[in-house]
Amino acid sequence: MRNWIQRFVRLLRHRWAEGRMQAALPDELLERLGRRVAASEQRHSGEIRICVEAGLPMSYIWRDASARERAVALFGKLRVWDTEHNNGVLIYLLLADHAIEVIADRGLTRAIPADTWERMVQHMGTAFQDGKYEDGLTHALSHATALLYEHFATADDGAASMHANALPDAPVRLRSGHRMGP
Repeated sequence: MRNWIQRFVRLLRHRWAEGRMQAALPDELLERLGRRVAASEQRHSGEIRICVEAGLPMSYIWRDASARERAVALFGKLRVWDTEHNNGVLIYLLLADHAIEVIADRGLTRAIPADTWERMVQHMGTAFQDGKYEDGLTHALSHATALLYEHFATADDGAASMHANALPDAPVRLRSGHRMGP
C-alpha cells in the first residue's frame, strides 16, 4: 500500500512541475542556450544536447525509474550517441525531482574522468538552487565546450568548421508525461 501511495504522490509532483518549466526556462533563455551550443560546436567535433523535462512519463513513475534511467533513454532517442567520434554529451534536467544528469558518450568517458562531470553537475545544482538556471547551464556549456575542445578540437578553431552539425542545437523541452518516440 505504501509503495502505491508514494508513486501516486510522485505522479502528482511530476504533473505539477509543468508550471515551473516556463518560469525557470523561458523561451528566450532556450534560444540563447541554442545559440551558445551552436557557437560551441564550431570549436570541436562533439555534439551537445540540453534536454529539460518537467516530469517523467507515467510508466517511469510506476516502475520507480530514476532520472538517470530516463536520461540514458533520451541520450539514445535524441541520437546523442550518433556522432562520428562518439563524443556527444547530454545535459538532462528533471524539474520535478530536482535532478541533473550528464551523459557522455564512450569517446568522452575514455578521455575524461567521471568526477569531472560530477563537479559540473554540482555547480549546476548550486546555481539552480538559487534560481539561476541560465548561469548554471551557461557554466555547464562552457565547461563541456572546454573539455570537447581539449580532446576533439577542429582544425580551424572557430572558422567555418568542416564538422557537420549532426544534431539540432536548440534545447529540448519535454512536457510532463510526454513520451518521446516509440
